[in-house]
Amino acid sequence: MDNFSFVIHPIDPKRDVERKYPLLGKVLPVSLIDLFSGWWPPVYISHITGIQSAATGKEIEGWFVACPYTPQRMMTLPEEKVYRKIIQTGQLAESLGAKLLGLGAYTSVVGDAGITISKSLAIPVTTGDSYTVAVAVAAAKEAARRMDINLPSATAAVVGATGAIGSVSAELLAEDVPQMILIGRPGSMERLQRVKARVEAAGAEAVITTEISALRQADIVITVTSATGAIIAPGDLKTGCVVCDVASPRDVSRAVVEQRNDVLVIEGGMVEAPGPVDFHFSFGFPPRMAYACMAETIALALEGRYECFTLGKDIQLEQVKKIAAMAQRHGFRLGGFRSFDRAVTDDEIERIRENARRNRAG
Repeated sequence: MDNFSFVIHPIDPKRDVERKYPLLGKVLPVSLIDLFSGWWPPVYISHITGIQSAATGKEIEGWFVACPYTPQRMMTLPEEKVYRKIIQTGQLAESLGAKLLGLGAYTSVVGDAGITISKSLAIPVTTGDSYTVAVAVAAAKEAARRMDINLPSATAAVVGATGAIGSVSAELLAEDVPQMILIGRPGSMERLQRVKARVEAAGAEAVITTEISALRQADIVITVTSATGAIIAPGDLKTGCVVCDVASPRDVSRAVVEQRNDVLVIEGGMVEAPGPVDFHFSFGFPPRMAYACMAETIALALEGRYECFTLGKDIQLEQVKKIAAMAQRHGFRLGGFRSFDRAVTDDEIERIRENARRNRAG
């Protein structure tokens, strides 16, 4: 049977460790979880069943395997040590019989974004970033429609615009909006200039900046940095805007949804997988729902394309459109909106839209 494996790791240390080891997650403080993650071996998590292509009827299976490092560990340990642990996790997947390995969360962005890891494994590796882009942009556009934002006259912003996901997200979104704001970290102006050229070639005018305050001009925001904490605060956003947070950990402060009832914040990347899927492990999503990066790995296995589809920090727009078409054919679709681990209902979107309308009128 065709199959795949996908690497996860603890993002919220206490919550995520508790999902696999309830007692340890409850009693250990975050500092000790960070410390112990340095010595913990890769972990088998679950067997994934029930995935079935809507186009071909093909059924596949998969496995979740976990790299124990927390984001804090991945950011502070020597790169070679992080590589070694992720490679060991990939070798666990190989021992299970996996034919393709997907890298999740920080394992997909550390160092050279999967290139070194792929060279050390016998099976192909993909980061899932191409489909992550496709789903994030599609979700942002659908949320904008629900908020009565007119794309042909809207201003969109990308935070983290020099990154692999951010740059091609900006390029894809530029096909639908006339104005783009590209935001990078201090010292990134030269790279921002290169992204600006691509965005303008796609059809939108673009401005570049390193100031997060520029978001106050944006109707649509996609944020996808590698920051280890929130960087977008309640005062940074325009009334009635949509924010699609693709980052893990989140770029948007929880205070935004607590204090701004006129802004719609959604998590990027949730899709419904085809078939009676059972992941046999809860990573915080409703049944059958997967992250877009997982879905890329699954779609490639359904297609029988065992290759390094997305690696490195240079994602091409053609790749994004190709995996989006492939996933759609097999039955993947947007899985609704979520914000801070809970569903965003139609009634809630309507309330936010109405609050924004009143605020603009006042």
